[in-house]
Amino acid sequence: MPKINVYLPDELAEAVKQAGVPVSAVCQRALEQAVRRVTAIRETVLSDLDLEEPTGALTHLTPRTRTVLKMAADQARTEGAGAVGTEHLLGAMLSEGTNLALHVLRAVEIDPEHVGRDLARHLPAPGAAGASEPRNFSGPAANALEFAVTEATSLGHNYVGCEHLLLGLVAEPDGTAGQVLRGLGAEPRLTRRAVVAALAGYVHLRAQTQQDAQAQPAAVQAMLSAAIRQELQPLVQRLERLEAHAGLDA
Repeated sequence: MPKINVYLPDELAEAVKQAGVPVSAVCQRALEQAVRRVTAIRETVLSDLDLEEPTGALTHLTPRTRTVLKMAADQARTEGAGAVGTEHLLGAMLSEGTNLALHVLRAVEIDPEHVGRDLARHLPAPGAAGASEPRNFSGPAANALEFAVTEATSLGHNYVGCEHLLLGLVAEPDGTAGQVLRGLGAEPRLTRRAVVAALAGYVHLRAQTQQDAQAQPAAVQAMLSAAIRQELQPLVQRLERLEAHAGLDA
């Protein structure tokens, strides 16, 4: 049977050892689930998508992520593109306007409006695309979705949100979206740290705002950005110490 090495931070490795967790069995189950979800996403045909009553791999996507996929497909159809590309996924995420990925970008000092302007410069001129109906995701877009599933799995999440999709787009090397995001400073490791901090900050924010159901959207956004930054700083410092200890600085 083939062997795959799994590397863990010192603290997690010690906790696993003390708890007596069956690492091999747990990893096998997690990998089986990831493979099924990734394969299902790669084989998705747009005409078969039912975002109102999702099945298969789509059941793991949050409603907001499914909305982004639908908007991306609509945008590709409007442009006459042959497939939904990473540029459509990123454009739909920006257009949706309320997802956590946008708060993550702001937390790492990347203005979503700036992303939109840069993205527009990479898009084909009107009328330059063909007139075919988009049938599926382009190669880079499929890879970005696969990376999103992998990121969600590695973070221990049983759902795929827009924040995971952002990580997938940043990590995908060939698509337009990744080139735009990395060009603005969305480096994969930093973005991943920001996502973890954003989720922690969001939980904290929800507990605070439950006492103020009438909070204005702008105030909530400002509070969330502040909470993300507050959570991000100690997390970054801790991860840097762990990476330095593990010799991963390079």
